[in-house]
Amino acid sequence: MAHEWATLNGTDVDPDIRRFIDETSAEYARHPLLSSLSIPEARKVAEAVRAPWTAGGPVMHSTVEQTVPTPHGPVRVRIHNPSARADKPALIYVHGGGWTLFSLDTHDRLMREYAARADVVVIGVDYDLSPEVRFPVALEQVVAVVRWASKQAQTLGIDATRLALGGDSAGGNMTFTAALMLRDAGEGGLLKALLLNYAVLNAETSDEYHARFGGEGYMLASDEMEAFWANYLSAPSDRANPLVSPMLADVAGLPPVFLAIPECDLLTGQSLDMERRLIAAGVPVQSRIYQGATHSFLEAVSIAPVADRAFQDASEWLRDTLIQASRG
Repeated sequence: MAHEWATLNGTDVDPDIRRFIDETSAEYARHPLLSSLSIPEARKVAEAVRAPWTAGGPVMHSTVEQTVPTPHGPVRVRIHNPSARADKPALIYVHGGGWTLFSLDTHDRLMREYAARADVVVIGVDYDLSPEVRFPVALEQVVAVVRWASKQAQTLGIDATRLALGGDSAGGNMTFTAALMLRDAGEGGLLKALLLNYAVLNAETSDEYHARFGGEGYMLASDEMEAFWANYLSAPSDRANPLVSPMLADVAGLPPVFLAIPECDLLTGQSLDMERRLIAAGVPVQSRIYQGATHSFLEAVSIAPVADRAFQDASEWLRDTLIQASRG
């Protein structure tokens, strides 16, 4: 007899994260369904809905933008520097949004939080979105930005020996797979830390997590995730590519990893599975499970202590890990 997993329909969600979900849902309800809009129109709505949540937060010493050459054309980066101290470590950050939505603007506060809390320069990557481009275009753009940051470290005022790469959701996917690409190209030493926030790590999700967290009451639905995959992949066979589904990859030889894992998320099982794989491969890994948190919960940092705690945990880990890297 097949096991039947029951959903709690969002009643297990932290009250502050529940407020975040309810308020964003109410804002979306003021617009036509995203699925009824063109991709550009859907992006405009998503930007408007997320805008209030990126306001406020840490003030930077400087913020500049420039373009980086990549094999797929120039990519804009936004560079947040929290203080005047020179030769700081850098965190290259890859925003989420199912490879389809969101931007440097929707994730600006996330980047500033890490910059201020860890005292690192944060370089946000404005990679090209799907379905206008498909795998592996955005991934190769991320890899190009890592190489650029390493080569231009002196000009950027950062320490090339202390580079980290991080991202959330689809950005977490490309964080992990970019590290795999660099390792396999003999450049694994460029990165000293990987920060993964509710990352997409497998094109396949277990029936249990679809049933428990893929429906009403949570932040990322099963059908939404499948639509994102359809936008990103060049062909259905890409689902089995380790650079799409890193759960299928050999993960040995990667730098230390931090996994921020919300308890109530369609993707939670993937992070837990990856933690076991990393440990088995001898990769240093630290994980934190945040009770009552959902996908995208970091964006609720202005109202949710659980998000504040997650930022602080990751920032302390990042700072300590990069200090250790400087000592060799």
